[in-house]
Amino acid sequence: PNLRGVIAGLVVMLVQIALSALAFSAPVSRVGQTKAPRAHVRASTATLVTNEVALARAADESRGLAMDGIAAAKSGHLGLPLGAAEVGAVLFGQEMSFNPADSKWLNRDRFVLSAGHGSMFLYSWLHMTGYNLPLEEVKNFRQLNSLTPGHPEFAHTDGVEATTGPLGTGVANAVGMAAAAKMAAANYNTPEHQLIDHHVFALCGDGCLQEGVSFEAIAIAGHEGLDNFILVYDSNKVTLDKMADVTQSEDTGARFKAMGWDVYDVDGHDMTQITKAVKDAKSTDNGKPKLIIANTIIAKGIDEVAGTCAGHGEAGVKFTKESRAKLGLPEELFYVSPDTKAFFATRQAEQKSAYAKWQTMFSAWKAANPEKAASLDMAIKQKVPADLLDRIPVFKPGKYATRNAGSEVLQPLATALPYYISGSADLHGSTKNLIKNGGDFSKKNWSGRNMYYGIREHGMGAMMNGFAYYGLNKISGATFLVFCDYLRGAVRVAALTHLPVTYILTHDSIGVGEDGPTHQPVEAVSALRVIPNMDVIRPGDAEETAGAFVQSVMRTDGPTALILSRQDIPTLDDIPVKTRREGVMKGAYVAIKETGPLEKIIIASGSELHLAYDVAKKLGGGIRVVSMPCMEIFERQTAAYKEEVLPASCVRRVAVEAGVTAHWWKYVGFQGKVLGTDKFGLSAPANFVFDAFGINPAGVESLVNSV
Repeated sequence: PNLRGVIAGLVVMLVQIALSALAFSAPVSRVGQTKAPRAHVRASTATLVTNEVALARAADESRGLAMDGIAAAKSGHLGLPLGAAEVGAVLFGQEMSFNPADSKWLNRDRFVLSAGHGSMFLYSWLHMTGYNLPLEEVKNFRQLNSLTPGHPEFAHTDGVEATTGPLGTGVANAVGMAAAAKMAAANYNTPEHQLIDHHVFALCGDGCLQEGVSFEAIAIAGHEGLDNFILVYDSNKVTLDKMADVTQSEDTGARFKAMGWDVYDVDGHDMTQITKAVKDAKSTDNGKPKLIIANTIIAKGIDEVAGTCAGHGEAGVKFTKESRAKLGLPEELFYVSPDTKAFFATRQAEQKSAYAKWQTMFSAWKAANPEKAASLDMAIKQKVPADLLDRIPVFKPGKYATRNAGSEVLQPLATALPYYISGSADLHGSTKNLIKNGGDFSKKNWSGRNMYYGIREHGMGAMMNGFAYYGLNKISGATFLVFCDYLRGAVRVAALTHLPVTYILTHDSIGVGEDGPTHQPVEAVSALRVIPNMDVIRPGDAEETAGAFVQSVMRTDGPTALILSRQDIPTLDDIPVKTRREGVMKGAYVAIKETGPLEKIIIASGSELHLAYDVAKKLGGGIRVVSMPCMEIFERQTAAYKEEVLPASCVRRVAVEAGVTAHWWKYVGFQGKVLGTDKFGLSAPANFVFDAFGINPAGVESLVNSV
């Protein structure tokens, strides 16, 4: 009997061991495979979580920093920083590769906080991991001129890879970064030197995935096989107004899998499960991006609001004193323990060691590949040849739609700038911005210079920002001007963030003709002009188009919109080529100078410039024509230059542009007049539409004679 008891005991013990082994072997599941129960026990993790005690402590201290920062600011969002603390611990404390001493290291892992309202999550981890974000700045959360603004801002806070805030945009930014990394690896890696092999991580929430921009980019990532992209979904099942199930019921994992992604489903508070998923995602180069669904409790650590809509914002602040105590934090606010500081000091040393090895390899790569090294240096520094304008052939006299002229300008420009890439929202045949012999970017050709975004303008715009954040390409993308509102959110962030992105926007006015008012963007140019730090250039002939393209690549501190015509317009050959090209770079210039005492000024842009030109030639004498392709550049000129072009003494002025007239009154004054289109267009051949609005030689002449 005793022997039977011993045997029975051994059987029970073996069964328990087997069950434990199963629990630890299956915290990660793929959608479409059998899902094992999540493991909640935290033993035997040495092979996965290298220092669970230290990481758990860091997670709770990150919660404390978030509570203290938001309480001090009396505003902010507690939900994500508290709910995703273990995710942060695994990524920043173990799995991501970076070097705070060189935060722009080329081969660092990128991390994008798409749910930017949870910014204290990022600030806490950047501070603890050793980035140039002192504790005093963490204490100044959301205060004037601090390094910890309400939402993360690129080039403002060390370690912030993208400006995020509009939900979903950060996901698309990260897809753009992942595509840029694939392109860079294809261009610069060699069999002997894997210069670029990092990953791009992003953290998003339900709101990010409900916004359409994220799924536009997610579809592209799956289709193009961006397996260097790992998206962590903070699935706390809460949105601001209600629990998430009030507005969503789809199977998110199945949706991603249908779009070509690998999907993991983990307990977002179990670092073993998170680590296993991240390690597997990093090591599986199978042509599929990775989604890690981290099931979390929003505002975990503040029991009074955890798991509820109230946990999203600052409602839990009044409970933070008691909550901090429950987490084992001392009364000292903004507390980071000596043990946590020591842990991250060791982590920094390890990161620097890996960084040093990479630098050694980089030096060997440069020595072995001088041409690639020169190309990379050109891309990093965004060098533009001083004679770029001269490399663009002069156009023969004739008529050119400026979109067609742009196509001709693009080819020598792309040759001179090998880091320049283009793309279109399924409109290359119309927008004419294909780089000939540049190849098409795809999973079959990562070095292709023509991006195909499909009919996804918003995703395109946000991915273009991702390319710009990555920093190795001069990125441009095209669509019809009337569709620019689809990507307006991305355009606004590019301007705010000073990203040198170029938008090629064609079919620019009522000149679209037969497609009618739905496709005639009468208000779109003005709508772009109101965005601060946005250059909007509407060239008036082929040579001005050359100047516009060169100006767009020379600009380094903000985006440029190139507004191009569908219809042919004549070259203005009486004006020297140099004057037209370089005049664009000053925003406005004297196209025709009066032959007698100055009496009147006609200001025009784009396809209406030739009308002003013809009328001035006819009227002669004291008529001056000013071409103003870009108001914003003109406003940056000296007062003396502006007075030279538009002397204050001449108040009899008119302006002509086939769009809404509001912006032009600044330049014509109270005694001037503007000819434009302050109502929607018409469906008819373009010449009939222009005549209907009086935007023709007779209309311009009548206007000039009336002032």
